[in-house]
Amino acid sequence: MHIEFTKEQFKDLLRLVYLGNWMVNSIRIDDVVGKYNDLTNHIYSHAKDAGLEDYVDHDETAKKYCPGTRLEEDNEVEKYLDEYNDENFWDELIHRLSARDVIEKYGEDLSKKVTFEELLKKEQPFIDKYAEEFEKNGIKNLVIRK
Repeated sequence: MHIEFTKEQFKDLLRLVYLGNWMVNSIRIDDVVGKYNDLTNHIYSHAKDAGLEDYVDHDETAKKYCPGTRLEEDNEVEKYLDEYNDENFWDELIHRLSARDVIEKYGEDLSKKVTFEELLKKEQPFIDKYAEEFEKNGIKNLVIRK
């Protein structure tokens, strides 16, 4: 297979591959998904051919390519990572607190007694409450009780 890219398209591909591999592997230490690291390395190995060698670093000893400082500090990459992290934080916080409250109100075995749709109906008021609170106040009113 042969695919041709303009320099700008390949730069975007480098960004996309970096972001994708970051999402999959940045949280892993011992269980890195090798096939994505390998594919990322393969894409990075073509950066020089595209005139983008400053976006990747090459470790001659390990015969491996990795993102260079220019790619890691790329404004577009940072923007998308920040947006993703921010959105994911609020979404996870809202849903985990809502799930906790459903269990507190209805018991842990509710999911065995009702359909998924009924469970969602019971959870929605909690989701709405937290979404409205965090939209208005962020974490300002969030406290840990003991």
